[in-house]
Amino acid sequence: MNHRFELRVYYEDTDLAGIVYYANYLKFIERARSEWVRALGLDQARLKAEAGIVFAVRRVEADYLAPARFDDWLTVETRVARTAPARLVLDQTVSRGAERLFSARVTVVALREDGRPGRLPTVLRAPAAG
Repeated sequence: MNHRFELRVYYEDTDLAGIVYYANYLKFIERARSEWVRALGLDQARLKAEAGIVFAVRRVEADYLAPARFDDWLTVETRVARTAPARLVLDQTVSRGAERLFSARVTVVALREDGRPGRLPTVLRAPAAG
C-alpha cells in the first residue's frame, strides 16, 4: 500500500533564504507516517496503553534533491520496502507536483516499555501493508 499525505509549506517551515529548512523534511515525513498508521486503523496511544508498544526511528538515509518554498503544496508518499517482526523499512518521498524534492529510507522499530524490541502490530506486517 502506498500512502499519500499532502501539506502546505508555511512561512515557519522556511529559512532566511525562503526555502524549507532541511530538518523540516523530517517533520513532514514523520507526519505522513503518523497519518499512514492512522489510515491503517492503528491508534498509537492505545497501542502504547494496551500493549506497551511505541515506535522509534532507528535510521534515516535522506537525499535533498531540490528546494521547496513558502506556500508550495507538497505530497509525501510512503511505501513499505521491508518488514521484520520488530522492524519496518519505509521509502518516503516529498514531491511538488511531478518534481521529487526529497527522498528518505526510514527504519522504524517497535519498542516495549523496557526499551527492548517488541513485535510490530499485525497490520504493519501484513502483505497489504507493503
